[in-house]
Amino acid sequence: MDTTQLLKGVLDLAVLAALREDDGYGYDILRRLRTAGLAEVGDASVYGTLRRLFNAGLLNTYVVPSIEGPHRKYYALNSAGQAELERSGKIWNEFASTMNDLLCERGTA
Repeated sequence: MDTTQLLKGVLDLAVLAALREDDGYGYDILRRLRTAGLAEVGDASVYGTLRRLFNAGLLNTYVVPSIEGPHRKYYALNSAGQAELERSGKIWNEFASTMNDLLCERGTA
C-alpha cells in the first residue's frame, strides 16, 4: 500500500501533534515528523500544511531572530489548535481501532 495517500489524509493531524509539546519552525517540524517515522513527508507538504493551519486559526506564529542566518518563524498551537488536535485525534483513534478490528477478523494483521 502506498503510504503517500494515507499521509495526505492525516498530515494536518500529524503537524498538530508535532507541535503539542513545543513550538517549532518549519524545518524543525519536518525533522520531528521524519524522526517519528514519517520519512516520506515532503518539505513543501509540511510548509503548505503549516500555512493552511495558520490561516484556519489553529496556529499562532512569532519570529525569533537568528545570528546564524535568517530569522525563523515559529508555529505554536493555540486553544483552537489544541481543540482540533483532540477532536481529530479521537476520530483517528476510532478509525484506527476499526481498521485493526477488520484486519484481525480477516487474519491479515
